[in-house]
Amino acid sequence: MWKHLLTLTARFWRLAEDNERNETAIKELRQDLDGLADQVKCLAFELRRTQENDAHEREKMALRLANELLRFERRLPAPRKGQA
Repeated sequence: MWKHLLTLTARFWRLAEDNERNETAIKELRQDLDGLADQVKCLAFELRRTQENDAHEREKMALRLANELLRFERRLPAPRKGQA
């Protein structure tokens, strides 16, 4: 009977240690996951900003092309020095 009680106590002790290690590991994983979530948010923001910048650049290029076509057709006077 004492042997059985000793075995159960040892088993309980190991389970308690395992539980503590698991809790620590879960906390670390949650911290890692929070960090990854923050990085994904930053990447999504940067992606949106890059897309907006690219759209603005395309719009500016289209306007420049339109201006050049109008100048070519002599609908606009040639730009003065210092203007582009």
